[in-house]
Amino acid sequence: MCRSIKTLYNFAPPATDEEVRAAALQFVRKLSGFNSPSKANAAAFDLAVEEIGASARRLIDSLVTTADPRDREEEAAKARERAALRYGHSPVA
Repeated sequence: MCRSIKTLYNFAPPATDEEVRAAALQFVRKLSGFNSPSKANAAAFDLAVEEIGASARRLIDSLVTTADPRDREEEAAKARERAALRYGHSPVA
């Protein structure tokens, strides 16, 4: 659904509040169809971002796993490789 929303769980270091908020913002934008809401809808939009961000943070903080945390740089390199294969160009460093 939202390709720009990245997995935030089980990384070292853990996801920041800014990353969680960015994911919540992308989710609300997708659901509402607004990139930037009108003044009439701004309060509802902002409240949804805050509530979804708080819910996402609680979820991430409450999940448990026995797997080792993933490395952000390794995952980013894998994503660049997949993009290069998909789009037929060399990955950008």
